[in-house]
Amino acid sequence: MTKTELYVVRHGKTMFNTVQRVQGWCDTPLTKPGVEGIRNLGAGLKDVDFKEAYSSDSGRAIETARLILSEHPHGPQIPFRIDKRIREWCFGSLEGGYDAEMWGVVPRVLNFSNYDEMIDKETTFKEICEAIYDADTANWAETYEELSFRVRTGFEDIAHRIEKNGGGKALVVSHGLTIAFLLNLINEESDVRMDLANGSVTHLTYEDGEFSCQSIGSTEYIEKGKEIDKV
Repeated sequence: MTKTELYVVRHGKTMFNTVQRVQGWCDTPLTKPGVEGIRNLGAGLKDVDFKEAYSSDSGRAIETARLILSEHPHGPQIPFRIDKRIREWCFGSLEGGYDAEMWGVVPRVLNFSNYDEMIDKETTFKEICEAIYDADTANWAETYEELSFRVRTGFEDIAHRIEKNGGGKALVVSHGLTIAFLLNLINEESDVRMDLANGSVTHLTYEDGEFSCQSIGSTEYIEKGKEIDKV
């Protein structure tokens, strides 16, 4: 059986990313530079033999996946599916506000003076999730149990489906905090937080029901695509 591999991409840069507003379940489209970056990524990935492609149900992820596939020589033949379980965290009433506001509120809920202190103390994803849940006045945010279940089962089901069909490589477009959280679910020692660049690729393998990580947040495919564009 062929090895099962997921190329997990953070979506391209959006309007809210650019103006630094909270964007979880709310959505904005890719900017012109965001589209250009993903087209470069698609060019850099065009030699990867993708068996399937997936994205979350957020418009920015769907747009990113379609742009990548449009650069792939076999793009029209690659089955593309949408899975809402791999969407971003829900930030409830904090959605749409400035990032600085949310990351000012969350540390205070956890009795830290600021964001840097919260991160320095190695605050867990569980604690951050519970703080967002407590800060959400609309009662829309997910509990840690709900969030961890949907993210884990979403990615596991994608990998299991590919493995069951003989293995191979799959493109999976998701979101920054969700990808970082997945890495922590795979390995509790993973300390990646919000540092994954738009269009970066996290390379995972899956075997016998277990994920292993080959690379995190790589931008090498974007750079490769830029070089191809120059030729």
